[in-house]
Amino acid sequence: MLKNLIRTFAAILGAILGYGVCHLVVYVAGRVGIEFAGSISEHQLFIASVATAIIFGIIFFLAAPAIARQGKKVAGELGTDLAGVSAGRIISGAVGLLFGLLAATMLAQLFRIIPNSYVYSVVVVLTYLALCYLGVVVAMTKGKDLVSSLLSPQGKERETRAQFVRRKQGENPKILDTSVIIDGRISEIMSTGFLEGPIVIPEFVLVELRHIADSADSVKRTRGRRGLDILNKIRDDYGVEIYNTDNEKELKAIPEVDVKLLKLAQITGGSVVTNDFNLNKVAGINGVRVLNINELANCLKPVVIPGEDMDVTLIKQGKDPSQAIGYLDDGTMIVVENGKDSIGSTCRIKVTSVLQTSAGRMIFGRLKETEKEKA
Repeated sequence: MLKNLIRTFAAILGAILGYGVCHLVVYVAGRVGIEFAGSISEHQLFIASVATAIIFGIIFFLAAPAIARQGKKVAGELGTDLAGVSAGRIISGAVGLLFGLLAATMLAQLFRIIPNSYVYSVVVVLTYLALCYLGVVVAMTKGKDLVSSLLSPQGKERETRAQFVRRKQGENPKILDTSVIIDGRISEIMSTGFLEGPIVIPEFVLVELRHIADSADSVKRTRGRRGLDILNKIRDDYGVEIYNTDNEKELKAIPEVDVKLLKLAQITGGSVVTNDFNLNKVAGINGVRVLNINELANCLKPVVIPGEDMDVTLIKQGKDPSQAIGYLDDGTMIVVENGKDSIGSTCRIKVTSVLQTSAGRMIFGRLKETEKEKA
C-alpha cells in the first residue's frame, strides 16, 4: 500500500514538473526569438504540456522505487555523517539556511515580471533550492572564516594571544585512536582526572569503529561494538568532541588512519593517546607526542628488586618441567625455579631477576628455604 502511494505521489509530482517544463521551454524559446514559439496556439501549447506531463509522470512512476531506495540509503548515510558533526557546524548550517531563504525571497520578487504562472513557479522553486543549498554549504564550510574576517585586527590579536596562553598552560588536545577506545581503560583514566585538556576523537576514527562493529568476524564485531559503547559513555560523561576533518585538505589525500592521526596531531599541536606499540614508534620519528596507556600501566606496577621476598600462588607449570608460574594482582607473570611440586599452593619466593619487555614485565625467582630446611 505504501509503495503504491509513493508511486502515485511521484507520478503526480512528475506530471506537474513536466507541465511546467513545457511552458518554460516555450517561454524561453520565445524570448530568444525562435520562430516556432510565436506560432504555437494556446490549444497546441496545452496539448504539448499535457503530453509532457504524462511522459514525466510515467518516468517518475517507474523510477519511484529506485528513488525511494536511494533516499533511504542517503538518509542512513546522513544520520551517520551527522553523528560526527559538531553542534557548532549544525547551528552554522541553520543560520546559512535562513540567509538562503531570505535571499531567495527577495530574488523571487524580481521574477514577478514572468507572465506565465507555471514558468514563474518553476523558476522560484529552483531559486529557493539553489540559494538554500548554497547558504548551508557556505555557512558550514566557511562560517569560521567569515566570522574571523569580521573581527577587527585587535580582536584577532587578542584571540591569538588567548590561544597562545592556553598552549603555554598545556591545554593541547588529546586525540584518541581506535585501539585505545576499544581497549576501554581510557574511560577509567579520564574518571581519575589525570588526563587534562580537550579530548578529541577524529571523525575518521568513528568511521573505522563503525566498520569494525559491522565486521563479519564475530570477535572484531564484538570489539567494535564495545568501542562504540565506551565512546558513547565518555561523550556523555566528559563532553568529548567529535572532530570533523572534512575541511582539512591535507588529510583527505591520506588513506591510512594511523597516518591521518599523526598528521592531525601535527596540525592541531595535540598528542595522540594510544596503546599501539608501532604507532608509538612512528610518532616518535615524526616528532608527535604520544601518551601510551600500556606504558602508563607498566609504570604503575609495584617496583620489585632482586633479593626481595614475596608471596605468590603457583598455578601452572612453566616451559621448563621444573618451573612453576604464578601471577601478581596486576597480571605480572612470575616464573619460579624448582616450583613444580608447589603448584596449587601459596609459597614464599626470593626474587632473582626482573625482565622488562615492551609487552610488560616478568619476574624470576626461586622458592625460599624454610628455617627447618636450613637447619
